[in-house]
Amino acid sequence: MRINGGIALIAVGAIIAFAIHDTLSGVDLTAVGIIIMLGGAFGLWFSYRLANAKHDEEIELIKPSVEEQYTTEPHEYAIQEQIDVTPSHLPKEP
Repeated sequence: MRINGGIALIAVGAIIAFAIHDTLSGVDLTAVGIIIMLGGAFGLWFSYRLANAKHDEEIELIKPSVEEQYTTEPHEYAIQEQIDVTPSHLPKEP
């Protein structure tokens, strides 16, 4: 169910619960309408949670091994590879 389906269920449930004054034998239309509206509200909530589930994860932008080279604390072990940060338009020192 998508967001528009949840909104449609809420609208249909509200019409059944509050606008229809007819009676059916053994069926309470107000209760049926409220149950349908609750189903639509649950559908809206569930759609929102599915759409925003990707934002809960922490994204790693820099590899930890690269980030560790730029810390101010001494390293616990020797770093195996160094990164050359000299701009390409400048001559490299010998």
